[in-house]
Amino acid sequence: MKDVSSSCPDGLPTFPSYSLRQYYSRMLAYISAAASIATGIYVQYFSYDILWLIPYALLYPPLAHHLSQGYRLDHPQQTNQVLLFFDAIHVGSAAALLGFSIVPSLMLLLTLCFGALMTGGTRNLTLAMLVALSTALLANMLLAPAYLGPTTDIVSLVSIALTMLYVCITACFVHRQSQRLIQIRAEIKQEQEKSAQLASSLAKYLSPQVWESIFTGKKSVCLETQRKKLTVFFSDIKGFTELSEELEAEALTDLLNNYLNEMSKIALKYGGTIDKFVGDSVMVFFGDPTTEGAKNDAVAAVSMAIAMRKHMKVLRQQWRAQGITKPLEIRMGINTGYCTVGNFGADTRMDYTIIGREVNLASRLENASEAGEILVSHETYSLVKDVIMCRDKGQITVKGFSRPVQIYQIVDFRRDLGAVSSFIEHEMPGFSMYLDTNDIQNFDKERVILALRQAAEKLRDKVIV
Repeated sequence: MKDVSSSCPDGLPTFPSYSLRQYYSRMLAYISAAASIATGIYVQYFSYDILWLIPYALLYPPLAHHLSQGYRLDHPQQTNQVLLFFDAIHVGSAAALLGFSIVPSLMLLLTLCFGALMTGGTRNLTLAMLVALSTALLANMLLAPAYLGPTTDIVSLVSIALTMLYVCITACFVHRQSQRLIQIRAEIKQEQEKSAQLASSLAKYLSPQVWESIFTGKKSVCLETQRKKLTVFFSDIKGFTELSEELEAEALTDLLNNYLNEMSKIALKYGGTIDKFVGDSVMVFFGDPTTEGAKNDAVAAVSMAIAMRKHMKVLRQQWRAQGITKPLEIRMGINTGYCTVGNFGADTRMDYTIIGREVNLASRLENASEAGEILVSHETYSLVKDVIMCRDKGQITVKGFSRPVQIYQIVDFRRDLGAVSSFIEHEMPGFSMYLDTNDIQNFDKERVILALRQAAEKLRDKVIV
């Protein structure tokens, strides 16, 4: 891969990429060292024996850059440290070969330190200093160079001028790079804000649980399904069809959106996954993508249904204030069982939903319920009966099911029935009784008492084997 230059919009000048900038910076540093050596040799301050350092200083940077390109792409940090290591060796060796001339040696060391700080901070600076000093000591022991003494004015001037030029040009590159990085960060932040707004808009078309599981990577966006034990909830508004014929479209839309918004808040409060809205119908399921266990999921679903039923009183008051006098009641059906859940549809258009026999049963229970009534299947009843008071409603024939289905009516939380309960409930093999004294009319009281007496007499006469 070739290094390419980065161009800045909005009037910012063009400057090289990070890798190419390092190459230019290193090239400039070695040219400064070669110029200082050439000046010293020209004024006969340095010996002609080190003349070979000039072509070496000019050829080393492009050669090192070329050899490191392939490795740099995969291991940029390690490559920078290796090149810095060789730079430090060159500085230590050059200082010894220059007879430890004070100004050129200090300028070489300053160039090395500045480059190390630009590429890796104090860690690289410490490493470069240790390697350079160690190399200088080793070269001094092996070569035993003669100390040249004070540096001549012309050599000092050239060394200092070229080193300052290197520092200024490198600092200019770094400054431009920082300006570009600031601009890139601003662009990235702007794109992130756009993405967040888009994700927030798209999230409204999905249940929050499904949206979160997709964006966190817990769910893959592909056509796949699985079997899970879920509690499925259906509801609709009794009398909504008749109301739609009386109201204008705008008023009906406001009423429906208000209703669905309030029901959605309750569903999310209890952890339900909203599957879809179909007109005034709401479909919610519990147990996916997260579950608290079959029992807790069922209790959460029934608790949500009770909360929805109670909240309808508030909504009816609001609608009455708007001139809608027709009493609207919600009816609900709940069932628990194994369903197929996942992405259905095509590769280009998917719908995260559930299908199966248990889903159909929940829908049938909703259709069979009366206004303000919550019907549950026996499976759901068995999971919630210790928390929720339920009334046995016998069996009903359900379309699509060969056998009658046992159903129960949700009354309320047992804890909310009061100290003096109007309910008497007993259930055991061969015996089931549900008595609500508040629902029994005065003219039916004697019939109930007669039925209880007849049951008691038959039980006394029955010989228990």
